[in-house]
Amino acid sequence: MTSLVMFAFIIFGWIAYRTLPISDLPNVDFPTILVTATVPGANPDTMASAVATPLEKQFATIAGLNSMSSQSALGLTEITLQFDLSRNIDGAALDVQAAITAASKQLPPQMITPPTFSKVNPANQPILYLALSSPTMPLYQVDDYAETLIAQRISRVSGVAQVQVNGSQVFAVRVQTNPEKLASYNLGISDISNAVTGSNVNMPTGTLYGKFQAFTVQANGQLFHADNYKPIIVTYRNGSPIRIKDVANVIDSVQNDKTLGWYNGTPGIILAVMRQPGTNTIQVVDAVKKLLPDFKGMMPANVHLDILYDHSQAIRNSVHDVQFTLLLTVFLVVGVIYLFLGNISATVIPSVALPISIIGTFAAMHLLNFSLNNLTLMALTLSVGFVVDDAIVVLENIVRHMEMGLNPFEAALIGSKEIGFTVLSMTLSLVAVFIPVLFMPGVVGRLFCEFGITISVAILISGFISLSLTPMLCSKWLRKAEAHTMGKPAKMARGAFDVVLKGYEQLLHLALAHRRLVIWAFVIMVVLNGLIFIFMPKGFLPSEDTGQIVGITQAPEGISFTDMVRHHQMLSKIIEQDPNVQSYMSSIGTGNGVNSPNLTLNSGRFLIVLKPGSERKLSADQVIEELREKLKTTPGIEIYLQNPPTISIGGQVTKAIYQVTLSSPSMGDLTTSAQAMLKHMESMPELQDVNSDLQINDLQVNIDVDRDKCSQLGVTMSEVEDVLDSAYSARQISTIYAATNEFWVIIEVEPRFYRNPHVLNRLYVRSNTGQLVPLSTIASIREGVGPLLISHLGQFQSVTLSFNLKRGASLSQAVEQIKKAAAAVDASSVTLTFQGIAAEYQNSLQGLWALLAVAIFVIYIVLGILYESFIHPLTILSGLPSAGLGALLILLLFNMDLNIYGYLGLIMLIGIVKKNAIMMIDFALDAQRTQKISAEKAIIQAALIRFRPIMMTTMAALMGGIPIALGLGAGAESRQPLGLTVVGGLLLSQTVTLFITPVFYIYLDAFQNKFFNKNEKPI
Repeated sequence: MTSLVMFAFIIFGWIAYRTLPISDLPNVDFPTILVTATVPGANPDTMASAVATPLEKQFATIAGLNSMSSQSALGLTEITLQFDLSRNIDGAALDVQAAITAASKQLPPQMITPPTFSKVNPANQPILYLALSSPTMPLYQVDDYAETLIAQRISRVSGVAQVQVNGSQVFAVRVQTNPEKLASYNLGISDISNAVTGSNVNMPTGTLYGKFQAFTVQANGQLFHADNYKPIIVTYRNGSPIRIKDVANVIDSVQNDKTLGWYNGTPGIILAVMRQPGTNTIQVVDAVKKLLPDFKGMMPANVHLDILYDHSQAIRNSVHDVQFTLLLTVFLVVGVIYLFLGNISATVIPSVALPISIIGTFAAMHLLNFSLNNLTLMALTLSVGFVVDDAIVVLENIVRHMEMGLNPFEAALIGSKEIGFTVLSMTLSLVAVFIPVLFMPGVVGRLFCEFGITISVAILISGFISLSLTPMLCSKWLRKAEAHTMGKPAKMARGAFDVVLKGYEQLLHLALAHRRLVIWAFVIMVVLNGLIFIFMPKGFLPSEDTGQIVGITQAPEGISFTDMVRHHQMLSKIIEQDPNVQSYMSSIGTGNGVNSPNLTLNSGRFLIVLKPGSERKLSADQVIEELREKLKTTPGIEIYLQNPPTISIGGQVTKAIYQVTLSSPSMGDLTTSAQAMLKHMESMPELQDVNSDLQINDLQVNIDVDRDKCSQLGVTMSEVEDVLDSAYSARQISTIYAATNEFWVIIEVEPRFYRNPHVLNRLYVRSNTGQLVPLSTIASIREGVGPLLISHLGQFQSVTLSFNLKRGASLSQAVEQIKKAAAAVDASSVTLTFQGIAAEYQNSLQGLWALLAVAIFVIYIVLGILYESFIHPLTILSGLPSAGLGALLILLLFNMDLNIYGYLGLIMLIGIVKKNAIMMIDFALDAQRTQKISAEKAIIQAALIRFRPIMMTTMAALMGGIPIALGLGAGAESRQPLGLTVVGGLLLSQTVTLFITPVFYIYLDAFQNKFFNKNEKPI
């Protein structure tokens, strides 16, 4: 029966393992929706007031909305809505669509298309970059393949939220008018627009029905290329036709000629695939990559499709390394068992518990919809040292009875019965550590939950195995151990162990003779724990090297597109010369709005893909430090480099990882406070890359129209703005309906007529009498400044300051310094809030000390129930301060802050350390009860007899933590704090608890006898 049950664990666990998805971390994505609205040519003020505000009022009423932020730039508004973790994203999308519909009547009539939304967090990094280029084909033809063939098909893949296009080059015909020539023929820009609109048509033309045949009528109303538009007649003058080519240049161009993308320095189209929140990265990437051979087969040979960056590869490497660490840990633990027991049969018995416990856990993970990720695999790696503990304790006790003369069957029965309660206590109390974790809210709760449940399931299975399979195997396989059956290494280890045991016995008697000193040492450790915990630097998630660096560029407001191209090319030359860089892409311009990552013309992006870790000497963070210094030499542009965090929290796209946002109903107070805060933060030694999204000094031309003169000359304000729109907004005046796509016909003035503000005087406006009136007659032109970008948080205007941490600085230090600076900037109408990771750190991680306290309290309750005692749980928990102190000291030694992985290690230690005390106290209580001896004699006897299983289980737990503490492999630097805390805590607590626990036992037993058991007197 036992064998079949174990076989079932293995079979179902293996089947589950084959179906488990692979991910980097548990699903901790906040449901996020991005709403995009466009009004071509509208300035940021108009977009913020006429588009963002009406939409925000409707969105604010949606249930479960956590945060709402928006950014409004030239012709574009993006609103990011982030919901509670518990909110279903599909249900939230329905509410968002209803809110857009409700706000539609309040939106500007010039809005050609209604607002759209996508289930994507703009702050997330794309999971896959594809680059298309061609040495011979025009970019607009390459773009047609990219956006029509590839992007649309990828968008239909399950889990894909959006395909961003960097450097979009959608084909368009541009009609570039000459205002002076138009005036000479008494023509206005609207005459050209009307001529094009009337000549490029796509209307139904009907069918001819004859007696025997039917004919579809097809007219050549569509004009597809620039040459088709040049002969169009606008009007006649003196009997001669005036054609478009006489007053304008017509060229085959692109829809937005103020955007461009590069792949390794060559112009190209970059597609960035964004996944939906809650979907699995590897599954989505695999589904997309399956389509690539089909895409290549559909495109000409001179169009190259390359994978620029695949984020799933970093996840696979990281998970593969954790799997290797898991196997390495298994071998280390088995080696420890053999060294202590010195017998192959005795070694195999507890070792069998390892694979069964781990493989059985996979079945539970499948039922709970978990994935194979860094945290669940780390939980299994650490559990290797624990799942074997129970089997070791049972085996050791059975072997001890065999050494006393019992046969294997009797020893198995008596030994397992004797130790059963101890195993139950160790198992349940270790699982109890994670009970408070299950009720934690937010991102930290999601991360801890999968970790805690996975390791708890493994421990529960191991407890069941140790009380069933282990005794059964002992009764069948064990024989009386003899010296000649031991290998030479095992004999040496046994001899060394005997020496250590004798030394421990002497030191134990010394400690019991100086009990007060031991108690004072305990008090000192408690105080040191509190002090170090309070003042120790704290962080959230450690940086992880995924082989990519993201750079966001920003030039001065008002920079021209041509100059922006020049600056980006200068940065590219520096980047491509770095020996650590494998490839890179960059893009500038605002693209087509709905699918471009850039919002303003003075911003751009870089994605730098690093060589594999084996081919470079520097980590991603070190490469950033090196590149930062090199790129500073480029004048006129700033580039902010960042190693993207493992988890993107918040929906704001900023130039650095951490954000703090100021909001206020008063723009004046907001601007003053933001500028003062920026200066304070720039002077802080902990921060670097400090920047602001406050952009209010964009160059602009103010046209002050004299309405009285307009009225006298018969010119309406609508006609004035219509002329300006046609001249400078890249206005769509017609549509070309091609076989696979739709393209624009755009009207504008020739480039030489928009080089500087003075050319505005050459524009003419048609009056209601048909005469052309020079713009200079009815308006004065002056230069000024205005906003380039307007941001909202909630429904108030806001400014976001973002920053990175310098090497060695912690997030806790930065947060405290920023709070002090905010107190110095006194503005009652301004509210300061942390956003993204900094906000989650404040909300979750700073309260984790309470989680530790609750975990200890829960363990106390469980132990109190198991032992039916108020006193003995305190004895068992007496080793916790030493474990905490060891963990904190080793983090300080390695110059690491206490982050989320460090907290996981501390929680683990709470469950691990008490196991030593349980083994001693169980034996001591039984000795007092059966032998009627004093507490001192009982605990000495228990400490010496249980010394071997205590050392074995502690060494096994150490072997489980050491591979993680070494920080080897892809992404291992992020997991290293967890391994270090476990190893550091065990090293110190192993030494200290062997002396503190006996002293506490004697004192607390005396206390209990004095107040509760007055009639019982030991001998």
